Amino acid sequence: MTTSPEQIPSDILLNAAIGAGKKAGAILLDYARSGFRIEHKNPINLVTDADHAAEQCVIDHLRAQFPTHGFLAEEQGRVDHSPSPYLWIIDPLDGTTNFAHSYPTYCVSIGLQLHGRCILGVIFDPTRDEFFTAVENGGAHLNGHPIRVSNTTTLNDSLLVTGFAYDIRDTPRNNLDHFAKFALKAQGLRRTGSAALDLCYVAAGRFDGFWEVRLSPWDMAAGSVIVQEAGGRLSDFRGNTLSIYEQELVASNNHIHHAMLTVLNDNPSSPTLDS
Repeated sequence: MTTSPEQIPSDILLNAAIGAGKKAGAILLDYARSGFRIEHKNPINLVTDADHAAEQCVIDHLRAQFPTHGFLAEEQGRVDHSPSPYLWIIDPLDGTTNFAHSYPTYCVSIGLQLHGRCILGVIFDPTRDEFFTAVENGGAHLNGHPIRVSNTTTLNDSLLVTGFAYDIRDTPRNNLDHFAKFALKAQGLRRTGSAALDLCYVAAGRFDGFWEVRLSPWDMAAGSVIVQEAGGRLSDFRGNTLSIYEQELVASNNHIHHAMLTVLNDNPSSPTLDS
């Protein structure tokens, strides 16, 4: 690579991420067919050798093209401390529990930050051959076709999605209270087991809103760009600008965002919520 990191065109970055996602997705499907070894981080938090193999594949593919870039990956953590303003944020297998049970809802998630701002997202669902992509100011796409968030305007007509953290048994901040409240407000609730795909589905209009309480940067980095570029809205539970390094996330089609914040804060007249 002869150009400096600041001069890398977005199409080069996107094509590299797509290539890495394809390779990692193929690895996941190979393991799904041939078998894999499961380890336990805690009683309900799993990791497989498929996670490790897919993660190394993504890092190796991207590092070969961008040797000066930094990497933050779910299993390996911060791989290096490069001075580059670019940081690739990788979840090689979002939905590991689904994968381990042969439930076909999982994906490879690759996000890219530049100077701390998320500018690119690629999420590949290999079981459906669905590639969600977005580049800052370039729109969001599914298999090359533009996608947009839904036009649903009320919670009563909304299909929402959420998830539960791996420490649900040990923490009172387990999202069960929010789940119960939304169950009485929305048309329906779902739980897919993949936060990255949940964000993609909001971007594609399949869900109208998504919230979760205990996420990690690799859960949000790619999907946040895809939602933003599809016309959606992202924030924390108070309506503040989303930081992928905090744990709270609300993503919506924008129309129902304030209503979702009101439910999450359990105070319909709260003056701290933005409109």
